[in-house]
Amino acid sequence: MRTFVSIYLLLAGFCVTSSALFANKKPPPTPINLNTATSEELQLVPGIGPVTADKILQMRKSYGAFKSVDDLRAVRGIGPKRLEKMRKYLTVGKTSSSTKPATAPKPATSPKPSPTPSPSDPPGPPR
Repeated sequence: MRTFVSIYLLLAGFCVTSSALFANKKPPPTPINLNTATSEELQLVPGIGPVTADKILQMRKSYGAFKSVDDLRAVRGIGPKRLEKMRKYLTVGKTSSSTKPATAPKPATSPKPSPTPSPSDPPGPPR
């Protein structure tokens, strides 16, 4: 019986310690782009777990790119206080889509008229 109690206390202590470690996760060194982040990257942000990360990705898939970090308020479960705690770890940038890269369009040029030979030039190879 004593062994059972010892094991129970050991497991209980481990659970408390591990949950404390996850609650104080280290924030990302640079802000995470909401428009390009994966679920794993989003979960680096304090206040975003797997469920919230999936909700953010689903919103991005359904409605397109985020225009502002404030757009996260539309995600169920993210209120003003929670958003303020996460804001400094998030950014909104351009998406890296599979569209072709932006290149400057070539200016439209009209074809040059070909020089017409003058009547005094004899036919034959150019001089």
